[in-house]
Amino acid sequence: MSHSNYNQAMLALGQAPSVIRETFEYGNRRAQEIGRENVFDFSLGNPSVPTPDAVQNTICRLVEETDPIQLHGYTSAIGAEPVRAAIAEDLNRRYDTGLSASDLYMTCGAAASLTITLHAILCPGDECITFAPFFPEYRVFVEATGAQFTVIDADTESFQMNLAAFSDTISAKTKAVMINTPNNPTGVVYTEENLQKLCEILRRKSAEYGHPIYLIADEPYRELVYDAATVVPYLTKLYAETFVCYSYSKSLSLPGDRIGYIVVSPQMTDNRLLYAAICGAGRALGFVCAPSMMQQVVAKNLGLTADLSIYRKNRDLLYNALTEYGYRCIYPDGAFYLFVEALEQDANAFCQKARDYELLLVPSDSFGCKGFVRISYCVTTEMIERSLPAFQKLAEAYRKS
Repeated sequence: MSHSNYNQAMLALGQAPSVIRETFEYGNRRAQEIGRENVFDFSLGNPSVPTPDAVQNTICRLVEETDPIQLHGYTSAIGAEPVRAAIAEDLNRRYDTGLSASDLYMTCGAAASLTITLHAILCPGDECITFAPFFPEYRVFVEATGAQFTVIDADTESFQMNLAAFSDTISAKTKAVMINTPNNPTGVVYTEENLQKLCEILRRKSAEYGHPIYLIADEPYRELVYDAATVVPYLTKLYAETFVCYSYSKSLSLPGDRIGYIVVSPQMTDNRLLYAAICGAGRALGFVCAPSMMQQVVAKNLGLTADLSIYRKNRDLLYNALTEYGYRCIYPDGAFYLFVEALEQDANAFCQKARDYELLLVPSDSFGCKGFVRISYCVTTEMIERSLPAFQKLAEAYRKS
C-alpha cells in the first residue's frame, strides 16, 4: 500500500485556485506593467474606509497606559469576561436579546466563528444547507467536518432566499442552515417576511424530524446597511436554535486584526451543552483566546462604525452609472458589493473580456450562481470614477458584437 507524507484533502485545498485571489494577484502584476492608476481592481472585499479615530486612539492609549504583561497576556479561552459582558449589554440595548456574558465566545474573526460553530454541531453524515449565492469558503468549512454541503439555487430575480426549493430539500439529515445577510456577494438584505418564513419552516421540520435544526447567522455586514434598510430583527428572537457569528472586520475596518464572537442563543434547547460544544470545538481547532488587546479595543468602541457614507456614495455612483450603460445590476441594500449580470452567459469569459479594459471582476460561479459578476466597491471613489469609461466601452463592445 502506498503511503503519503501529507493529507491529500489538504493538498487539494492548498492547490485549488481561488478566482478572487488569482484576480487580485493578476491585478498586482498588471499594475507593475502599466501603473496602479490604470488598473481597476474590484476583486477583494477589503475595507477601504479607515478605521475610526476612536479605535486608533484606544489602541494607542492601551499600549501607552497598560502594563504590557497584562495587555498582551492570555485571557480566558472563551474570552475576557468583562469584554463578553460589555458586548452582551450592547446587544441587549440595541436588540433586546436577553444575552449574558456566558452566551458569548470570543473568536479570531468570522471564519473562526463559523468553523467553530460548524465543528460544534455537525457530524459525518449530517447536512448543512445554504442559499446561493454564498461565500465560497462555506463549502470548505462544512466539508471539513465530514458533513454534506447542500446549496439551494438562487432566486435570480429578487435574490431573497428561495424558500420553496428549501422546503422541498430539507430532510431528516439536515442539522444546520447557514444564512448571510446582508449578503456577500449580492449586497441584498433578506426581508423580515422572508426570515420569518424560513424560521417557520425550521420549526415545523424540527418537530417533524424530532431534533433541532440549527440556524447559523453569518453577520459580518450587519451594520453595513444603507438608506432605510435594516437587518431586522436579531435572529435569536425569531428562532431559538440560533447561533450568530460576528466579526468586527467590516464594521470597524479591522480585517487584519481578527476579532469577533459567537452568540449561543439563551433560548436554545440545551444551551449550556451547546456552549460547551463551542468551547470544545474552539479547543480542538486551536482557536482558544482571541487576540487579547483587540478584545479590549472592541469592548471600548461598541456601537461605533467606520464612515459608511463613503460606501453609500460608491454604491450610488457605480449602480447608477452601470445601470445607465445598460447593465442589469442587483440593487444592494448593504455590504459593499454590486452583483451584475454578465453580458454573456459565461461569466468567466465575460471577466476575461473585461480585462481587455483593465477591469478586474469576479465571476459568480464560485458563489454557486452562474451568469453574474461581483464588483467590490470598497475601493476609492476616485478609482470608481476613473473606471466608468472602461465599463461603458465594455458594454458598447458587446452591443457591437
